Amino acid sequence: MRFAELAGKRVAVWGFGREGHAALAALQLRLPGQPVTLFCNDAEAPYGLAVHPAVRVVVESPGAAALSNHDVVIKSPGIAAYRQEILEAQHNGTHFTSGTALWFAENPGARVIAVTGTKGKSTVSALVAHLLRALGRRVALAGNIGLPLLELLDPAAPPDWWVVELSSFQTREAGPLAVALVNNVYEEHLDWHGTRERYVADKLALAACARTLVVNARQDELVTRTSAHAGRRLFGDARGWHVDGDAIARGGARVFELARSPLPGAHNALNACAALAAVEAAGEDAVAAAPAIASFRPLPHRLQALGAREGIDYVDDSIATTPQATLEALASLGGRAVTVLVGGHDRGLDWHAFADAVHRTPPRAIVTMGANGARIAALLRETGGAYALSSAPTLAEAFALARAVTPPGGVVLLSPGAPSFDQFKDYAERGCAFARLAGFDPAAIGRIEGLGIA
Repeated sequence: MRFAELAGKRVAVWGFGREGHAALAALQLRLPGQPVTLFCNDAEAPYGLAVHPAVRVVVESPGAAALSNHDVVIKSPGIAAYRQEILEAQHNGTHFTSGTALWFAENPGARVIAVTGTKGKSTVSALVAHLLRALGRRVALAGNIGLPLLELLDPAAPPDWWVVELSSFQTREAGPLAVALVNNVYEEHLDWHGTRERYVADKLALAACARTLVVNARQDELVTRTSAHAGRRLFGDARGWHVDGDAIARGGARVFELARSPLPGAHNALNACAALAAVEAAGEDAVAAAPAIASFRPLPHRLQALGAREGIDYVDDSIATTPQATLEALASLGGRAVTVLVGGHDRGLDWHAFADAVHRTPPRAIVTMGANGARIAALLRETGGAYALSSAPTLAEAFALARAVTPPGGVVLLSPGAPSFDQFKDYAERGCAFARLAGFDPAAIGRIEGLGIA
């Protein structure tokens, strides 16, 4: 569905975060004067802002009846597509779309490399864009990484490539893709998708849109479930882009020495392989692009070394919203005396694998916090391990406990393995709060570089 098809229809925008802002702005640009209902919660409501007279603001979550009073609802990604009120409204004839779907409908000829995965998708997306730009290509970097596609709806000069990060909330909304990359799949977002099976199915829906599909050879589930795709390529095995000891290799040829990479950890070495595989799948010279990995600037809140205070190092990995991500963060700091802060908004994820892993390879200490902190702590006490364990309700209290038990030369690691919504707006706000507690200027943490068209 394109914007022109919305003319004269009863249209609503549901959600007024950045995606909702972009959708409403695009509507007003393409269809000036079009009546629109804006459904938003109190925190999102445009209090004090000038709103076009054609926009009716409703500060409440709509039920099935309110949704059914509209022909089309442009839904923000964070609103689950499987909610009962949505299913009822769809049955009543309401069509649901999104900013992502509208952008793809408006840009059917765009050359798109789409990146998804439970973890690492932002780093891989940004690195793909960086590598393509190193080859002299004009590249747009947008999507779930922090810039809604609709904010780049009508560029003055179209880019050579669009690199688009898509969350599992958006993968069913994509249009035709030159390349789709599925970095990995772990259990996540069960509160949105309902079940792990539906989460994986929604992620892999991206494959049907792609001429070439790139997947992680180290994940048997991904390899099995994508085996029928005629254009599939793998990374992470010896035939393609993979890690060979202390280097990234393409087949039997060592291409890039990992000592030159600014990205810490074995998982980031594999992320670099994924990015190179995507560049190659797009028909570009990935071998020529590989040296540019050395000049890539890592994204904030992703194993970001903030510095030291009184002999203790502080590392911000606030982006870690699954237990698996926390284990990868701990592995990257192997050999250090690490106190890790875990816990946050409870999505019902299983922490048994985490408990087993820290039992085998214990950090110095674990401090649980937040809404699921007590549940995690109970499991860790049951499993046992050679580490100190304590709990606190808030990040500030957990931080004080962590600092007290970490010796000089040790590391306090924020890698919660859970979302931030129990205490913070998002992972970035949580990371900034951690930096402030550690005595660092949150403004110096930095922003994601390379967003937009360059």
